[in-house]
Amino acid sequence: MSIKIRLARGGAKKRPFYRIVVADSGSPRDGRFIERIGSYNPMVAQDHPDRLKIDTDRAKHWLGVGAQPTDRVAKFLANAGLMAPRSRPEQTKKSQPKAKAQERAKAAAAAGGEGAPAEAAG
Repeated sequence: MSIKIRLARGGAKKRPFYRIVVADSGSPRDGRFIERIGSYNPMVAQDHPDRLKIDTDRAKHWLGVGAQPTDRVAKFLANAGLMAPRSRPEQTKKSQPKAKAQERAKAAAAAGGEGAPAEAAG
């Protein structure tokens, strides 16, 4: 099985605390792991030094061995400069306006010039 660098949840109910661990991909989320390489505490301010701690030497070692980080851990490692940031996929069409609304916007842009909808004189 492959090796993952992922978060293991700890802390109390509604007070999460995560350990950044290297684990076998088949082991449970909070179960057995190979090595703990850091911690993440989302309950403190973003600029607080205890929010994210990573042992960079061990993270480099595990990335060199071929361990695959999860999306969130990859973001942490990219912010620390240990790997290139992952590309974010484009959003689906669900976030765009429906077809009739797009037609109205195109018609308004063509008629008004500035993008303001043309008002009918009454």
